[in-house]
Amino acid sequence: MLKEVTIGKYYPAQSVIHKLDPRVKLAGTILFIISLFPYSTAEVYLIASLYLALMIKISRIPVGYMLKGLRPVIILIIFTAVFSLFLTPGIDVVFTIGSVHITRSGLKKAVFMVLRLIYLIMGSSLLTYTTTPNQLTDGIEKALKPLNRIKIPVHEFALMMSLSMRFIPILMEEAEKITKAQSARGADFEQGGFVKKAKNIISIIVPLLVSATKRAGDLALAMDARCYHGGSNRTKLKPLKYSFRDFAGYVIVIFYFALIIASGQVDFIGY
Repeated sequence: MLKEVTIGKYYPAQSVIHKLDPRVKLAGTILFIISLFPYSTAEVYLIASLYLALMIKISRIPVGYMLKGLRPVIILIIFTAVFSLFLTPGIDVVFTIGSVHITRSGLKKAVFMVLRLIYLIMGSSLLTYTTTPNQLTDGIEKALKPLNRIKIPVHEFALMMSLSMRFIPILMEEAEKITKAQSARGADFEQGGFVKKAKNIISIIVPLLVSATKRAGDLALAMDARCYHGGSNRTKLKPLKYSFRDFAGYVIVIFYFALIIASGQVDFIGY
């Protein structure tokens, strides 16, 4: 299961999206996420579906690899659908199961909530699949650079985000190794009830936390040994510069967002 977690991993490929400036991809991801919340209409989600499918096609990332990233959160998606379906009040009852009434509003909310959650994950994952942690750090730092004027440590903030994303796949691999080691010692993570499984997971979490703490300490020592000092005076090996391709990317993103606004009507029933 842990091997199926692809969030935070970089997928190398030769595509236009991979070559875009990270600031363009950050802006595109943020606007795509924002576009999903105010509207709950078929027209809006049809446009969002076409836009997301086009971006995945251009990025040359296999659809199967994208869908693989949804497997670890499939339980969350199911719970979201069930709660939205059965706990949404309304007078337009479609059918009844015992004393539980399923309304048209509940069906609508369940569908849009599931789509919203899937698109949020896929859209965010597309950013990390096509952008290396170093590029993402530089993009965040460059985009938030004006905040330095009000004494906000933008460089430190970007560095923390980058390190956090780097540690996701590393900790997943470490958890996989610990699970195999514990299984070799007789631990059974498949049999037994919920309480037993929870107790067995402790044998993974404790050494994983110890390993994460040790890795963080080693990283701090390595940065200190190399005389690392954050700040605006640091130079970049590959400075970010906009090209025609990046401006075209901005135009496409803005056109998509304007099309969503023109096609949608604010409908908070989808929340």
